[in-house]
Amino acid sequence: MIRSLLLSILLIVSLFHVKAEENNFGKPSFFIRTSAFMENGFIPNKYTCDGINVSPDLFWGDFPPETKSFVIIMEDPDAPTGVFTHWIVYDIPYTVTALNENLPKTPIVNGYIKQGINDFGRIGYFGPCPPRGMPHRYFIRIYALDIPVLGLPPGAVKQDVMYKMEGHILAQTHIVGLYGR
Repeated sequence: MIRSLLLSILLIVSLFHVKAEENNFGKPSFFIRTSAFMENGFIPNKYTCDGINVSPDLFWGDFPPETKSFVIIMEDPDAPTGVFTHWIVYDIPYTVTALNENLPKTPIVNGYIKQGINDFGRIGYFGPCPPRGMPHRYFIRIYALDIPVLGLPPGAVKQDVMYKMEGHILAQTHIVGLYGR
């Protein structure tokens, strides 16, 4: 009886595994990258408060064909006060698949891309600036949305951006960089 039950469980698990592989077979995988650092690599000083504090270049692809816009949020989950937001970019049209290094720290970029207020209380990018100690992880997440705009003014806070994205996220992915002092 126990052996029969175990065999049934193994069969169900193997069928689920095969089905998952079939569903993913041949489908591209949504990605985000930067030339500034490798996945789980150290972020160069240039992109931190110890350097000139400019945003890294970003590029992405293989997003769902139904995508109408993107949102990018950079966070430090290792901050002493909890998750700390370093950058919010939203209303990025689906036709834009890259951001250049040193994106201007303005509420609106290129006439249509909006930036929010980070946890430093500033518009735009403010890079890693952890206290001395162990390196922190910095997640740059990108969300593919099924709507062209969030309907928020420039300078929105993360909570408002997340609220407006609810029910509209088609896919998301991230890249992680490390930085310590």
